[in-house]
Amino acid sequence: MKNDFRNELAVCGFEAVKALVKCNPQKIRRFYYTRDRMMDFKDLFKQLAERKVPYNNIPEGELEKLSGTVHHQGVVAMIEQPEIPHLNTDITDGWLHNKESAILLDRVGNANNLGAIVRSAAFFGFKNIVIPRDEEQTSVTTSSYRVAQGGMEYVNVYSIQSIEKLLVSMKGKMIRFGTDVRGDTPVEDIPELCSEKTKPALIVLGNEEHGISGLVRRNCDALIRIPFAATLDTDKTQPIESLNVAQAAAIILYECRKLTK
Repeated sequence: MKNDFRNELAVCGFEAVKALVKCNPQKIRRFYYTRDRMMDFKDLFKQLAERKVPYNNIPEGELEKLSGTVHHQGVVAMIEQPEIPHLNTDITDGWLHNKESAILLDRVGNANNLGAIVRSAAFFGFKNIVIPRDEEQTSVTTSSYRVAQGGMEYVNVYSIQSIEKLLVSMKGKMIRFGTDVRGDTPVEDIPELCSEKTKPALIVLGNEEHGISGLVRRNCDALIRIPFAATLDTDKTQPIESLNVAQAAAIILYECRKLTK
């Protein structure tokens, strides 16, 4: 939940807050918890006291008001509303130098999906996620923080004005993979294709209704698909055309995990 008056964001959920405390405790402006969470964060309280950061034991109902959700899991940390940095050539040059792959989201406008993709990215070692600047829904929110289960502390989220310009600028520098249910490249071929050309991957994920846009499709080096279950009954069609974008991301990143080594 965003507090516009204080320019703050509520981070809630035990794993999300635990990762915040471990990696970036200096971001915490205020800290609230239920009595049964006191021992989980007792080491943090001394740090907060030294910084004169308020921390209080409050009822669950108050935590719900602070976080805007019943899924707070007994702890809420208030941080400054995150500013998503704009992607620039210095950053992309760093990707190329370090052979770091990246994930580009094309009109994925659901905060929960963003959180789930961040979680998978952190799990499989992908550090870079790019979202279009004009997609307000796909921003760092309380919900995306919680669903990411601590992954927000381990990835970099950037914004761009134009997906097309990024794809064009990365032509010949990164292997640009678009996800498409009608793609002709099986997902398991990604590591081999990148290995052959010794380039990192730029993986584009589209929304669930329309997939990646035609403009994006035309600026990809390959269109990858996730093969569905084979059936011996040729009279039956595949009952589900595609996966949820976050589920698809997990499968794709699993296949691409060798690119992060």
